Amino acid sequence: MAKNPESPLEPFKRALVNATRSLAESADLEIVYSGEGPQLSGNRAVLPHPPRDLTSVDAARIRGLADQMALRIAHHDAAAHAKARPASAQGQPIYDGIEQARLEAIGANALGGVRQNLKAVHEQTWAKRAFNQIEALANPPYADVVSLMVRERLTGEPPPAMAQPLVNLFRDEIEAKAGADLDRLTEAVQDQKAFARIARAILRDLKMGDDLSDAPDQPDDQDGGEEGEPESSDDNDEGDGEGQSPQQSSMDDSEASHRESEDADSQMMQAEDDPNAEDSDEPPEMGDGEQPARPDLKGEGKVITYKVFTTAHDEIVAAEELCDAEELTRLRAYLDQQLASLSNVVSRLANRLQRKLLAQQNRSWSFDLEEGILDVARLTRVIVDPTAPLSFKEEQDTEFRDTVVSILIDNSGSMRGRPIMVAAVCADILARTLERCGVKTEILGFTTRAWKGGSAREDWLKAGKPPQPGRLNDLRHIIYKAADSPWRRARRNLGLMMREGLLKENIDGEALMWAHQRLIGRPEARRILMVISDGAPVDDSTLSVNSGHYLERHLREVIEEIQAKSPVQLIAIGIGHDVTRYYRRAVTIVDVEQLAGAITDQLAELFEEEPRRMTRKNAGILQPPPNTEGPSGPPRRSTFKEVRRAVA
Repeated sequence: MAKNPESPLEPFKRALVNATRSLAESADLEIVYSGEGPQLSGNRAVLPHPPRDLTSVDAARIRGLADQMALRIAHHDAAAHAKARPASAQGQPIYDGIEQARLEAIGANALGGVRQNLKAVHEQTWAKRAFNQIEALANPPYADVVSLMVRERLTGEPPPAMAQPLVNLFRDEIEAKAGADLDRLTEAVQDQKAFARIARAILRDLKMGDDLSDAPDQPDDQDGGEEGEPESSDDNDEGDGEGQSPQQSSMDDSEASHRESEDADSQMMQAEDDPNAEDSDEPPEMGDGEQPARPDLKGEGKVITYKVFTTAHDEIVAAEELCDAEELTRLRAYLDQQLASLSNVVSRLANRLQRKLLAQQNRSWSFDLEEGILDVARLTRVIVDPTAPLSFKEEQDTEFRDTVVSILIDNSGSMRGRPIMVAAVCADILARTLERCGVKTEILGFTTRAWKGGSAREDWLKAGKPPQPGRLNDLRHIIYKAADSPWRRARRNLGLMMREGLLKENIDGEALMWAHQRLIGRPEARRILMVISDGAPVDDSTLSVNSGHYLERHLREVIEEIQAKSPVQLIAIGIGHDVTRYYRRAVTIVDVEQLAGAITDQLAELFEEEPRRMTRKNAGILQPPPNTEGPSGPPRRSTFKEVRRAVA
């Protein structure tokens, strides 16, 4: 039998793996190809899938991303970087960009191929950026400009053509203030600690260093800027995007390209240097129009009650209300076309789940009874021994609790591409399968109405920017399929996930509360909530004016409340990110093709468990978070009052 021919992309992938391990000087470096790449987590590198029609430009870009990761593994000390990293919010992205330029310079100066690969990454990244002189002057992207100027000095490579006008706009100013220290960088490229001291001197020249800790250069073991920093700043820095590349911090200047998968190629994995933030999905820093970066919140470790600035612009909307019927039909056809091959795999797994559920629902038989229905399979006993009594059997009902399953899908920008397509088709087939088994299913999605705050942020600015405003964006919770709606009516709605511009940011804690509230109001005895996500909650607008872990802390509180007190059975599936640090019952998959198997296996286990009973005590948990200064919106669709009355 002829062996299946090898995919044309396999030789490219093998060569890239070997070259990356060699450049990283790490034979055990794990390299994975996924739709979520690029990302570096410890000793595991995730690269984007090469396109089917691989061009030389695409190949150079993917090789460049792999080279960036390899150089970081081989030549970057995360602990030393965190120790010398300034505490000032304005200086951190510049400091990180300078270090990234150093790492790339080491590879570019040593190997011509690496130089060309890195050049391709920069050119493609900046080709997607739009230069606006007025916006640049209002909020100067110093991290981008300084890193490009450092790259130019260390490698001799000029800035990409699309970045040249931006660099020229600020070059004279930066040269006048920090030109002498920029020239010193070439002497310390191979010495990270010495390079870091010069980088801090550049920040002092630009008046963006730490006022108290940035003392003049001293020997390494007496450097007041490093040893004299408060320990708390190191802790906060490590969990807040340490080692971000200049491309990552520069994403703040372009709202249209924020967190899109195509532009994420250059948002390198630098935030993964901190082992405690391995699966962090922290956003790049952003300002409010006047402050160019996240404020330095000294009380970040202090527990702050979660609150919402305003709910006036939030919405809970049915999928068919977001676009017309014709577009929904077109999007659904596109979804079916893209995932025709995957549907067969998911269908087989769904059929396995269906057989398991139907087996639990089928009636059982009791045999060897004195009366009942004649058991013809045992008639041979009468022939062998005429004195033996006839064997009878009796049918008995098997208890099967009526069940409702809610599938909550992360509709954030990082899910764009194959992850959201696979999530949509799995939810679609799962809903159809469970409906055949008499299990009601609802499919929900959560995102925001706008990037970077929308109307909620405008209200906050008009109110004088009060401190600690809480959640500062407009929620959009989408109902793709209601539990009581038949699958045939809601099938078309899932195509909405393919709509360009729908996927924005994700505030997981409130979305989980919303889905939980809907389940609490259901009459079914068993309630299952399945969350499909690819990382931690991220909303730039909220995190820019609150503590760095504000949304993540709230998510943990909501999960803990549900798992400890609620009758709802909670399960999570993480795509490419370890969600077991949040959820007690969770599974993480590396490739989105594993999603179908993970869903069916986990659901099958849940159906075998005995759910927690509804009581008066757990009926009223998880009330909506309070508003602060902002206006209140329409009341949320909560069923807690009705549930309390029913329980009472």
